[in-house]
Amino acid sequence: MPHAQKTIIGVMGPGEGASESDKKTAFALGKLIAQQGWLLLTGGRSCGVMQAASRGAKSAGGLTIGILPGSTRDGMSEAVDIPIVTGMGNARNAINVLTCDAIIACGMGAGTASEIALALKSDKFVLLIDEDETAHRFFRNLGDEKLARVDSPQQAIERIRQEVRGQK
Repeated sequence: MPHAQKTIIGVMGPGEGASESDKKTAFALGKLIAQQGWLLLTGGRSCGVMQAASRGAKSAGGLTIGILPGSTRDGMSEAVDIPIVTGMGNARNAINVLTCDAIIACGMGAGTASEIALALKSDKFVLLIDEDETAHRFFRNLGDEKLARVDSPQQAIERIRQEVRGQK
């Protein structure tokens, strides 16, 4: 009997540089992703958007995957269920992107920008949540057909539901 594949949603955003607003949004995203029965994938570290999204998913009984940069679990969020130790540093961003069915960018930093660019290049659906118009315009020029902007975690989940239905 074939096994039903689980939907994996990536939440990407700053670690140490995350704002309180980014972390609050990430927590809500993680919780809503878990409530859909989807798996959450983050960079797995115990800071910023990664930590908040993982904690949000765990608060709703969700399953979390963390793609870790180092060669050990040092610095891993306690809310990560499945750690993937890569020893790849920032090159792990390719694993983050390619493993996900859709990606939500929550906040912005150099690492997040590289993940969005990789996702668009890999023809992945990307949501920018509450990003400024300059960032949206820049990424829209890279891949308009696979990029959307939303204003809330609830809108993000609805857009992903539509996108995932279209992939099946």
